[in-house]
Amino acid sequence: MSEEKARKIAAQNDLFRTKFYVPYFNLRPTGHMFCTEGIAALSPEMQIRIWMAVAKFTDFPEGDDPYGEHDFGAIDMVGVGEKIFWKIDYYADKSCTSGSEDPSDPARTFRVLTIMLASEW
Repeated sequence: MSEEKARKIAAQNDLFRTKFYVPYFNLRPTGHMFCTEGIAALSPEMQIRIWMAVAKFTDFPEGDDPYGEHDFGAIDMVGVGEKIFWKIDYYADKSCTSGSEDPSDPARTFRVLTIMLASEW
């Protein structure tokens, strides 16, 4: 993949991840956000803290982001007892039945952000 395409994907992933909690007004939703059972079992206050940490995440070491797409992160959260992982996957549409042929093209990509405990990976 070209560096330019990776930069486009990273910019779209960053925009999606930082705005996933903002209501859409007359805009086409670009994806969904899901939490695993482990995250859902945490207190509502902790879940909100985790969502905000994911939205504000900026640490993309090469080992976690080898392609420069900003599609994965690991967070240490006080009070959880293990790392929190988040991952963005690319699908062709909302049905999530097939992968996107070109994740750099927002018209052909529906993103799914999953937030999970590391033990649920």
